[in-house]
Amino acid sequence: AVLMPNTITYNSAISACEEAADWQKALRLVTTVGQAVLEPSTITYSSAISACKRDTEWQKALRLVGAMGQAVLEPGTITYSSAISACEKGAEWQKA
Repeated sequence: AVLMPNTITYNSAISACEEAADWQKALRLVTTVGQAVLEPSTITYSSAISACKRDTEWQKALRLVGAMGQAVLEPGTITYSSAISACEKGAEWQKA
């Protein structure tokens, strides 16, 4: 039997990208979730934002927060905390 990935599978893969500091792959996976007719979750975006903060990609982290609004997802405390950390690491604390 062939197993099809679901949102939880993608969230796990994005979290692994975060641990590997591979924000580019994390962002590709977020895009893939939407193309796979799956609903990205707050965890999907929060994990990708965390991956961005590890490499000071604060602009991409903030874009992801904005994309959550377009996806009608409410950012949570972890999401905002990760986005603020990304701004801090990028020396853009004013953006936070």
